[in-house]
Amino acid sequence: MRMTSQQRTRKRISESNANSSTVARRWVVEAIARKRDPVVPNRAVLVGISGIDASGKGFVTAKLADALRAKLVNVAVISADDWLNLPHVSINRDNYAEHFYDHAIRFDEMFERLIVPLKYHREINITADCADAKATTYRERRYDFRNIDIVLLEGIFLFKRGYRHQFDLSVWIDCSFECALERAIERGQEGLPPTETSEAFETIYFPAQRIHLARDEPREAADCIVTNDEA
Repeated sequence: MRMTSQQRTRKRISESNANSSTVARRWVVEAIARKRDPVVPNRAVLVGISGIDASGKGFVTAKLADALRAKLVNVAVISADDWLNLPHVSINRDNYAEHFYDHAIRFDEMFERLIVPLKYHREINITADCADAKATTYRERRYDFRNIDIVLLEGIFLFKRGYRHQFDLSVWIDCSFECALERAIERGQEGLPPTETSEAFETIYFPAQRIHLARDEPREAADCIVTNDEA
């Protein structure tokens, strides 16, 4: 039985993991290049990079962006975290996990105002309300991109079933919950002391992501899987 292109990509990334994450990222860059050739200059290629919190999405995305720019490709890097809802919207003490899964990020607004226009027009110039996990008010952020070839969008929950059709290529950063928590504590990811970081991850973020893993099967749906399981 012949493998589909998705199965071939997944197999090659998996095999490369045995050597190094650098080789894995090289395979992803090649997969992105194959997606780019048929569509540019008509539109940009949209690549989603997702995984659980503290899996290393931002790190991998930055490395991919550097590699693509070295090939003289115009890249826009966007973090879905900037489109977080404020805590009074995203957090519900009566149902932390389900509520955070449903309300963490303003996906509809992000795709409608920023991602889809950038994908199809290769340019955008908008001002948006942005936030982070501890924000109590929004801050304005301007997105100004021109002649973009590749859009790298990184964030949690990107491969919910209602959104993953938007992506030309989907990359899952594979990381255990144990390693992610160790990494989050070491880096003070939420600006919290270790005990509070651990509580936030075990109470809110990881339970919400277990819902995502069970409900949306993002790893199984991804085109590429990159293991990043070292703290």
